[in-house]
Amino acid sequence: MKNVEHIVIFEHEKLTFDLKKEKERALHESLERFHGDYSPYFSLIRNGVQFNSYVGVIQVGNTTIEVLPKADKSYDEATWQKLLIGMIKTIWGFEVQTTGTSNLKLRGNSILDLYFELYIKELEFLLHRGLIKRYNTREGNLTSLKGALQFPKHIAQNLTHKERFYVKYSHYNPYHSLHCILYKALKLLCQLNHKPELKSRLGNLLLNFPEMNDIKVTPSSFEKIKYDRKNSHYRNAVEIAKLLLLNYHPDVQKGNNHVLALMFDMNLLWEQFVYVTLRRNLKDYLVKSQVKRNFWQHESGSNTRMIPDILVMDKKENVIAVLDTKWKNINDAHPSPEDLRQMFTYHTYFQSQATALIYPNSQTRISKGTYYNWETWQPGTNTCSVIQIGTLGTIKEWQQKILGDIAHFIQSYSFN
Repeated sequence: MKNVEHIVIFEHEKLTFDLKKEKERALHESLERFHGDYSPYFSLIRNGVQFNSYVGVIQVGNTTIEVLPKADKSYDEATWQKLLIGMIKTIWGFEVQTTGTSNLKLRGNSILDLYFELYIKELEFLLHRGLIKRYNTREGNLTSLKGALQFPKHIAQNLTHKERFYVKYSHYNPYHSLHCILYKALKLLCQLNHKPELKSRLGNLLLNFPEMNDIKVTPSSFEKIKYDRKNSHYRNAVEIAKLLLLNYHPDVQKGNNHVLALMFDMNLLWEQFVYVTLRRNLKDYLVKSQVKRNFWQHESGSNTRMIPDILVMDKKENVIAVLDTKWKNINDAHPSPEDLRQMFTYHTYFQSQATALIYPNSQTRISKGTYYNWETWQPGTNTCSVIQIGTLGTIKEWQQKILGDIAHFIQSYSFN
């Protein structure tokens, strides 16, 4: 291992450690503790780990492990890093004009910098615009009467202090749960950041952001947040804070190798990337994702649902095509029987004109197969296409390629 501080590896690859070296042994032990009984991100192997179909970054103490996707072996680490960042920014819509995130630049060869700098930019934007305030209920023994007098406590505390009033009142200030969450994530960034160029900006944020009480943050903390016209501009910052806080795992044993795991299922990432690309650009069609339809009902009344990846419809919501994305390179091989059976079911259930399996590949290949008719045992009219989309060097080129190939396929079946 050339650089134990920054490791770049591709999905499904193995990472082994020289246990005679103290740093590598400590890193191996930290990953084993983080894995515990099970982790979807990687599996334990002899003297190392093997990564699964998850990509992203794991920071263990001062070490950053970056796991990249790889559908085309001709591209190097830097190209795949840019493509992964482009996919993430496309899906979560980080490129918004108000925060200027289109100007984000990586300075440390890690996608962790994307999130750190993006969060810093979001907080700087919020402070520049002005933090929202809310009314909070307070109680206290004051020298002036305001709000509602609390008689039992007033009498108990002010028998000898006639000049004081124990009251409950509303105070308009920025001290509320939304800012507590953002402040907690800011403190975490100060702890995790190892980039000198971000240190001063984090220091300025700590200086200007009101100090908040520490709160326990759980998934329910974010479920309780309701956005309205006053706080809608907080959404990006809160989403990044959620990602950071819920994926941070402190090292409770040794206290020095804390783990932050920002990892994404590559199958879901590919599905959402294709969906967002089509939804934004196929203007003549309706593009929907994860449409749930009841498929089977148990006698107890519970339902099993069918959830295709992507539905392409005409303006009257007639299904033209059912698309199913698969993040694997099948090269010249045929799709698996399980995938073909799944698409046959979609074809019949949604009464679609066409179905297609969408794969990444080193080059574009589009082919079509026909299902057999179960009455004549001859090829029938139902088809399933296999669209292997070549990976291109920039995210915009890749999106244009995805859009062009799938649009051509859909237009060959659609009608007006």
